[in-house]
Amino acid sequence: MFKLFGFILFLFLSISSNIVSAESNSFSIPRSEIVEIRDLKNERIYPLFIKLPRSYNRNTRQHYPVIYLTDAWYSFQIISGATRFPMNTGKMQEAIIVGISYEKGSKGDTSRVRDYTPDKASAWKKQTGGAPSHVAFIKNHVFKYIDENYRTDKVNRTFVGNSLGGLFGSYILLTDPNMFNNYILGSPSFWFNNKSLFKTKALMPATNLGQPINVFVGIGEQEAFNFGNQYDMVNDAKVFIKTINKIYGSKVNSKLLVIPEADHYTAFPTTAVQGLDWIYRVK
Repeated sequence: MFKLFGFILFLFLSISSNIVSAESNSFSIPRSEIVEIRDLKNERIYPLFIKLPRSYNRNTRQHYPVIYLTDAWYSFQIISGATRFPMNTGKMQEAIIVGISYEKGSKGDTSRVRDYTPDKASAWKKQTGGAPSHVAFIKNHVFKYIDENYRTDKVNRTFVGNSLGGLFGSYILLTDPNMFNNYILGSPSFWFNNKSLFKTKALMPATNLGQPINVFVGIGEQEAFNFGNQYDMVNDAKVFIKTINKIYGSKVNSKLLVIPEADHYTAFPTTAVQGLDWIYRVK
């Protein structure tokens, strides 16, 4: 009886030890790392979350498209998980994933509101209008670091942004469209500053398109007045699609997805995976 009790106690302690060991190790995404990039213009530091494709170390001559994400703390995990199966099974083209996080040390959404808004809004207490500076940081520092340290396809870049991140991507599309080849814009906050994006010179592109671009806009069905929403973001998305089609004509390949039963809080994962599938699906 004593031997049986001793064996049970040993087994319990072994199991407990394994549980404690497992709980002490935090989860990490395979083939990923975090690096910090300094914006030399204003001395801000931004962490980049980087994930390499499964075949990266094996296919040493291959260069990969890069998917750039805003709101990295939220989007990086979603995109990593959603693309894992299709990329690993050959249904989706493999790509390097880069999540651009918020300024290191910033509080709340201070960095997000500043960096993703295209102009200054007097009604907002937080600083706005930092999009032009953030665009320059991405072009001059983020792209440079990623292209110099990884095997990238420099003519195949995709932007993914949601909400204010979608507004930020729309601003890039209208002012510097050649910065990315593909744009995935989730629930863009066109309502910002009384829809200033639709009223300014941003509607006159600063440069002609060097090559055709793909634009995917996803929006929740319930992001509209008739569902009690403060803004009719569905209609705004439709207006935006019509606007870019008029501006760029045959140079733009656009798609609008209105997601049934989704609202502003739930639409993005569907937008992201459907948009990436639309762009990178292996035919």
